[in-house]
Amino acid sequence: MNKRPAAVAATALAVTLTLAACSDSGDSQGPAGSHTTSGTTVSHIHGLGLDPGDQRLYVATHEGIYTPDAKGEPEPVGDSRDDFMGFTVAGDKTFYASGHPASGGNKGLIKSTDAGETWKSLSLSGESDFHALESAHGTVYGYDSTNGLVRTTKDGVSWKDGARLEALDMAVSPTDPGVVLATTAEGIARSSDGGKTFAPGKEPVMAFLSWAAKDGLFGIDTSGGLNRSTDGGTTWKKVSTVPGGRPQALTAVGADHVLAATRTGVFESKDGGRTFKKRLAVTSSGGH
Repeated sequence: MNKRPAAVAATALAVTLTLAACSDSGDSQGPAGSHTTSGTTVSHIHGLGLDPGDQRLYVATHEGIYTPDAKGEPEPVGDSRDDFMGFTVAGDKTFYASGHPASGGNKGLIKSTDAGETWKSLSLSGESDFHALESAHGTVYGYDSTNGLVRTTKDGVSWKDGARLEALDMAVSPTDPGVVLATTAEGIARSSDGGKTFAPGKEPVMAFLSWAAKDGLFGIDTSGGLNRSTDGGTTWKKVSTVPGGRPQALTAVGADHVLAATRTGVFESKDGGRTFKKRLAVTSSGGH
């Protein structure tokens, strides 16, 4: 079962709805989720990434890791059909993730060095569920949703605890390891000390953030509006609206290369988010 800080339920409606979508997918969604024409089940997407070695798309979902086949339909990766929550690509064939075993509980931090075919438990198994993971500057930054805590690790085993806050997602500056942003109900909260402390959130309110280049910080709101900041989050400009409604994940691969998941699939932009092409089709069913 997913766990969240109890206070999240009292936050602003916009972010709470998105939080609920993530949590409900782990608690109550069974095998009768969303289906593609091939019959593969994908009920909710939690993370996205491109392997830098071969540029292959990987999608972390409630039912395991998937990659598009030649027809753009989800093809399962490896044998695990567990619920993958936090997910990040750290290098060639190297992924970090978190989530829940199909039997229940929390995975803590897990790692794959064969592009998701197999996974190794690193730490916090049975204890922590990271809803957001970022790999940058030789460090894994995680938002541990079991207690609303930002945590960091350099070796994947020993962790340093940072600030407690109610957040959905986070992003790390690609040029400054001390600058961490988090999405909260009040807006974007900023840390200048690697997540130890955060200033109060300031508008705009975003659901997800991703920061791959100094001038390429992207945020997506709960309606699918994609926004860009070229000054580290001080000012924002709306670029477009991603097809498919409410967002489920966002990953910036580069300054102009963006992946976004919504209720109808995974979309890719190579022009800074102005236009999107569907990479993976998902047929939505129900509220997740």
